[in-house]
Amino acid sequence: MSDRAALLKGIRVWLVLFVVCLVLSGATAFPLVHELRWTDEALRALSVQEWLPGLTAWIGRVRDGLDTVDARYPFVLYGTDWLAFAHLVIAVAFYGPYRDPVRNIWVVEFGMIACAGIIPLALVCGPVRGIPFWWTLIDMSFGVFGVVPLYVVRKKIKRLESLGTPVAVAA
Repeated sequence: MSDRAALLKGIRVWLVLFVVCLVLSGATAFPLVHELRWTDEALRALSVQEWLPGLTAWIGRVRDGLDTVDARYPFVLYGTDWLAFAHLVIAVAFYGPYRDPVRNIWVVEFGMIACAGIIPLALVCGPVRGIPFWWTLIDMSFGVFGVVPLYVVRKKIKRLESLGTPVAVAA
């Protein structure tokens, strides 16, 4: 396998991993109410409150809030539907670098900027919305872990670019 083919394969594997994680994180926003119920019930069944009382209290509070919103103001949850949709739409954008990495490196760089933007968003909006700081750290981890595959992809694209345009072989 040539260096070019190996780089292209590596780029595509990392992009697929990133897109799968992006789609999964977005798709989980659709059934949010049910997920919180299942999580709360699982934590209680496993007696997690004995080891992590803050976590179980927080999950219980969030579940109560979502149950109330779902019962009385279900239209508010429409916002999480749009959040999920945004994840799916952003995932589609990564088809560009999958197809032509050098030409579409800007999509990868856009993704890296978005990952970096998670940190100030969480640090500003978390306290405003009453989110515990330890949960804000979990939210920020999405940006930290999300930028890793994109950074690897960007480095590989730059190496691919340095190899130059492939020469067409005459038949």
